[in-house]
Amino acid sequence: MKIHLNLLLLLAGLYGCSGAASSLPAAAPAALQALPVLELRAGSATTYQDYPAAIEGVVNVEIRPQVSGTLDRVFVEEGAFVHTGDPLFKINDAPYRERLNNARAALHAAQAAFTNAGLEVTKLTPLVQNKVIAPFQLQTAQAARQGAAATIEQARAEVASAQINVGYTLLRAPVSGYLGRLMRKQGSLVTPGDAESLTQLSDVHEVHVYFALGETDFIRFKAENAGTTLADKIKRLPPVELILPNDSTYALKGRIDLLDGQFDKNTGAITVRASFRNPDGLLRAGSTGKVRLGLAIASAVTVPQAATLEMQDKLFVFLVGDSNKVSKQPIVVAGGSGANYLVQEGLKAGNRIVYSGFDRLHEGEAIQPEKMKDAPTQLVKN
Repeated sequence: MKIHLNLLLLLAGLYGCSGAASSLPAAAPAALQALPVLELRAGSATTYQDYPAAIEGVVNVEIRPQVSGTLDRVFVEEGAFVHTGDPLFKINDAPYRERLNNARAALHAAQAAFTNAGLEVTKLTPLVQNKVIAPFQLQTAQAARQGAAATIEQARAEVASAQINVGYTLLRAPVSGYLGRLMRKQGSLVTPGDAESLTQLSDVHEVHVYFALGETDFIRFKAENAGTTLADKIKRLPPVELILPNDSTYALKGRIDLLDGQFDKNTGAITVRASFRNPDGLLRAGSTGKVRLGLAIASAVTVPQAATLEMQDKLFVFLVGDSNKVSKQPIVVAGGSGANYLVQEGLKAGNRIVYSGFDRLHEGEAIQPEKMKDAPTQLVKN
């Protein structure tokens, strides 16, 4: 009887627990993440591409001796600015002045011989006319006078050559510009065959900046710039910028003014030249930088760089689809425009993407779109 009573009490307790459990409310579903979502629009944009470049002066001259000798004087300092005609170096001219004196003496001797030959012709002419002597003697004297005249011309050439060599002993600046390192000091023996030049002189009041375009970039350059011929396209090109090695932008803009006539077979690229004014001498020959080319596009879709995710050298965005579910979308960009990427493939106008907070997202997850109060100023607008 006691056992039956305990069993009844146990059953009653179980029934009461199950009833209480069934009366509890069901758990609420997890709240969706509220994330800012951006709707993409198409509009005009300018994309920029940087190309490594080498800077050269308008004129780059190697200063080399034309005659051999001892370097007697150095008139300039390394890195100095010189004007056209300024003296740079002086080679000992004593041997060359001596040769000039010898050449002048030989000229005087030749002139004296010519005078004697002329006197002989003058003496023999009436004798032949009076048939005192045979004409052969006069002809011989006339030939001797012609030989003396030729000797004078040769002597004059020797004098001129000696004068030129004396002039070569003073080396002057052929153009205005900045000097490089002075490779030889006073007292050094210099010759025209030296492997190194005495110094280099660069005229950098304007500089030429050389860079290379690959075949794909060159085809796009021709296709997307106005003009019927290549020369016409070059004339219509907008100014270009020069990015210095410290990533600062050179204050003055330049213009593309030359394209090479053919592609380099080894690199598959064509050389392009842009010219920049350099009134303050900030740019020097031999330095490097990057030329930044801008390409205007009438209808383009851009995405903020901050809204992209880079994985294994590829770019992705989180695309918001039906039912506000997100999916990872790969994109291909054609370049940059400010803080934006110019989209070449993967997105179109009207698509919605997650602007931020996507580091906590998973593929196929639904979100609560949050309209952005202020769109990024870098975005392209219609």
